[in-house]
Amino acid sequence: MDDTTARHNEKMRKIKAARDKMMETKTEEKGLILVHTGTGKGKSSAGFGMIMRCISHQMPCAVVQFIKGNWDTGEKTFLRERFADECRFFVSGEGFTWETQDRERDIAAAQNGWRIAQEQILDPEIQFVLLDEINIALRYDYLDIDEVVDFLLNQKPQMTHVCLTGRNAKPELIEAADLVTEMNLVKHPFRDGVKAQKGVEF
Repeated sequence: MDDTTARHNEKMRKIKAARDKMMETKTEEKGLILVHTGTGKGKSSAGFGMIMRCISHQMPCAVVQFIKGNWDTGEKTFLRERFADECRFFVSGEGFTWETQDRERDIAAAQNGWRIAQEQILDPEIQFVLLDEINIALRYDYLDIDEVVDFLLNQKPQMTHVCLTGRNAKPELIEAADLVTEMNLVKHPFRDGVKAQKGVEF
């Protein structure tokens, strides 16, 4: 064994020992509040990735989709056609707010989505709920941030996971969350005139 390999092996041994020691202290299990926000792509995609994990682990789950409305997305088609028993899928929005141009209708749709979301979160059979694009509804004050945070902190069952996606997550939600990921935009083909691509954006 040469010196480079020996040094590498020793370094990895120390890292493993430190990690094993750290993992011994991680014993708590709880339902998490997760937030995916930021200007970059992938917030909803990451949430749907966790839905796939839940299905694989036989964890009943639900999606409540705000804002996107009847946009024909691959994930909606996939889950409704192939995994309807494992994952409930609800659409509350009628489209992005600049498309409806009707604030009262948008508020009503968001409120209906939040009612459905609460029902799914409180359902003892459901272990993971994805609230897709709810941050946009919160940003435009279609929903009361204090009501949402209070529900998540005080009424969400202890072992239920809830993931909230969308840009501009409010500070109150970030403070309440257990895990927050901010996805930053570095480059996007839209800036170069490339439209949304099937399989990438929807």
